[in-house]
Amino acid sequence: MRGPAIVEHADRVQAALKSSDAARSALVASWRRSSQHRLDPTHRSPPERLTEAELSLARQRIEPLIAVAQASLDRLYLAVGGVGCCVLLADRDGVPVERRGAVADDETFHDWGLWTGTVWSEESEGTNAIGTSLVEQRPLTIHRGQHFLSRNTALSCTTAPIYDHHGNVAAALDVSSCRADLTEGFVNLIALAVGDAARRIEADNFRLAFPHARIILTPEVERSPGGMIAVDADDLVIGATRQARLTYGITRERLERRLPVADIVGGGMRVAEDLGEAERAALHRALARADGNVSAAAQQLGISRATLHRKLNRLGIRRTH
Repeated sequence: MRGPAIVEHADRVQAALKSSDAARSALVASWRRSSQHRLDPTHRSPPERLTEAELSLARQRIEPLIAVAQASLDRLYLAVGGVGCCVLLADRDGVPVERRGAVADDETFHDWGLWTGTVWSEESEGTNAIGTSLVEQRPLTIHRGQHFLSRNTALSCTTAPIYDHHGNVAAALDVSSCRADLTEGFVNLIALAVGDAARRIEADNFRLAFPHARIILTPEVERSPGGMIAVDADDLVIGATRQARLTYGITRERLERRLPVADIVGGGMRVAEDLGEAERAALHRALARADGNVSAAAQQLGISRATLHRKLNRLGIRRTH
């Protein structure tokens, strides 16, 4: 039997879907996507849960990220666990694979589906912080009645996507609560903590992916967080975080060309002080700019092709063509 609160929420959702709000409201746009997945706001069945074997496989897919995230998950839980919140790390399909929570709250959170192995994709659960954050690829909070399904309207959840070293969405970090007295001000503080923790996990994962590279921290731009760029011994770019890619227009194609970092972020980058290493780096940069063409690189350097060949041979630098 459907209670009045369930009916009232369902009516509110349906009224919004019939209006023009979807064109200007991100929330209603998510509700519309939920409806297109043939979900019913009054649906009362519990969330879908993976089998133990399926959960184990999901964990294996992002095991390095899970390992890197442990310290950040612990710190985040220390900040929010005392006020009745749990911390979830979900994979890119919206399935929590790691969790922090108080033992006293475990039964409640398990019943609500705030547990490892539960499917929180937007397709399965409608508008919710984990699933919708992954779809829209941005941090967000879904607070109580903003959820699509009536049975989730007691929850307040804040999520930030986590990007891997290729700049792709790899996971989502979430803090959830079912406390009725959670204030808007505290929700905002949770959002800041979640965002900071997500960026720490991204940074730690990026360093793990490029253990022998020099990591350059890029400055904040227009209130966007700074990014990270990995460069090799010749100051050629070999990796970049999503934020660095967005800020400097670093595409996969540009990375494959291994451009000099100074060409991407501007001049003034400090290179090796040793003259031999400096010469080696200059030759690598010239070849990179010329896409491996020795003649074009020699012209850039203002030397003959034969001279460049002698330098390359002396320094043991391989040419592609």
